Amino acid sequence: MSFWEHKTILVTGGAGFLGSFVVAKLIKEQGIDPQRVIIPRSSNCDLRRWENCAKKTKGVNVVIHLAGRVGGIGFNRNNPGILFYDNALMGIHLMEAARMNGVAKFLAVGTICAYPKFTAVPFREEDLWSGYPEETNAPYGLAKKMLLVQAQAYRQQYGFNAIYLLPVNLYGPGDNFDPASSHVIPALIKKCVDAIESNQDTITVWGTGKASREFLYVEDAAEGIILACERYDKPDPANLGAGFEITIRDLVELIAKLTGFTGKIVWDASKPDGQPRRMLDTSRAEKEFGFVAKVSFEEGLRRMIDWYWKMRQDLA
Repeated sequence: MSFWEHKTILVTGGAGFLGSFVVAKLIKEQGIDPQRVIIPRSSNCDLRRWENCAKKTKGVNVVIHLAGRVGGIGFNRNNPGILFYDNALMGIHLMEAARMNGVAKFLAVGTICAYPKFTAVPFREEDLWSGYPEETNAPYGLAKKMLLVQAQAYRQQYGFNAIYLLPVNLYGPGDNFDPASSHVIPALIKKCVDAIESNQDTITVWGTGKASREFLYVEDAAEGIILACERYDKPDPANLGAGFEITIRDLVELIAKLTGFTGKIVWDASKPDGQPRRMLDTSRAEKEFGFVAKVSFEEGLRRMIDWYWKMRQDLA
């Protein structure tokens, strides 16, 4: 019998970037009736309010909590209070409501920003509490990290089956390209495409280019979430990643090549690099629930860039 059979699933953030891929997989690959997949919308369901969380978790078997207030380095620097309050309140209310309403399984998605600023590479889940997060995204990272504390505490006291995943930075079609809040890959793609369309011969990029990052294709992340729901029932957090690292300098050069931008790249070293290095040890996810990323980084970037060019053409 399928894990998903006869279940009603609440997917917070289900209309968002990652959530839309999770919902599509649940409906198309798992054969779930769309009527049994509940997707609250922020426009009419503020999950920071207890009564909304209590209402939405009634009659639900599984909660996949993906909703969150997120952004890149600039957005994090300008909105630390909002990022802490919104993310902490949504998660804490939702998990408590799920427990009270008898939800059988709760999956919380955390963030790689929860790891200490200086963490040995590759990041192992055991290193999660060995220091303070990188300052520019600490409020967001710590708010999400509290959901791990809550999940483990609820499992210990109430026997509540809550699990916690730590994905690296995601990318892919449908990502956020708003310069005020986007992450590094969509921001760089937009810079290059804008420069090409306006015949600019330079782009300016934050930092020195020395920091490294790991990226996971959004469809792979969705697959990891579904596998964890089906197969993972332990209190320990599990990393979700692709198991590679690339410097921001190499990333910019690769995106420039794939978009066709041939101009000069100017580095603004007055802007922060963020965390020095990021790459996850993904062995726990592979061992415990069989997750291995499938889409290569360059292929994922090509798909994302093709989607972005098409979207711009359709809007023109």
